[in-house]
Amino acid sequence: MNFNRPVVLSFSGHDPSGGAGVQADIETLVSHRCHAASIITALTEQDTCNVKKLLPQSPDAIISQANTLLSDLPVKAFKIGLIGHYETAVAIHSILSQHPLIPVILDPVLAAGGGTDLSSDKLITAIVDLLLPCSKVLTPNSEEARKLTGLTNLKDCGQALLDKGCDYVLITGSHEDTPSVSNQLFHDNRIWETYTWDRLPFSYHGSGCTLAASIAALIAHGLEPLQALIEAQEYTWNSLNTAYQPGKGQHVPNRFFWMDEDS
Repeated sequence: MNFNRPVVLSFSGHDPSGGAGVQADIETLVSHRCHAASIITALTEQDTCNVKKLLPQSPDAIISQANTLLSDLPVKAFKIGLIGHYETAVAIHSILSQHPLIPVILDPVLAAGGGTDLSSDKLITAIVDLLLPCSKVLTPNSEEARKLTGLTNLKDCGQALLDKGCDYVLITGSHEDTPSVSNQLFHDNRIWETYTWDRLPFSYHGSGCTLAASIAALIAHGLEPLQALIEAQEYTWNSLNTAYQPGKGQHVPNRFFWMDEDS
């Protein structure tokens, strides 16, 4: 029986609290009827409040595991989240270079929701020089866009990121001090579209993971990127609108909200 579940390979960190990272990716991919394959880039010590420790995995192990999976599974999209270390970025780039036809959706996780810095200047340089040119869709929040470019104005940031080789750049606006949330899409050397969403009342753990994994899933199903970007934002907003608070920190997106609707 063919269940038509395209394979998405996620490169992401392990979040023991279950709110972000590879767990968020798997929940999102399953919600979109995809088969979730995964490679752990880093172990972490974290809870729903913040990341306390980052333990990068061996670059050789990442490459070996990727080669094993890609020789077996017909991967339709790559989703990249937490990288955490310069050598990890180099390892991922070597994998992407061998599979240039598989679309890459990159969520450049540079800091934890609680504020812990998860990047270095060397890692940022590797992301910009090695991974952005390989990316079909880049989904930085406004703070990450500024950090990747060294610029302040988001329009300038978006254009600079396009110039690095990304096809689509969606800069999310939840970190901006605005009544509503404006997500700006850059494509074809200009601001292509601005999407406005009601601002929700809490801080969320794993929202960026959810958005990027949703885009990857929809592209894996054959949607064009522009349609995937629209549907993924809607899925993410609904996940956040029904979020819950399992611990003492941030709320966690309810990525299975659609199950509640069916009950």
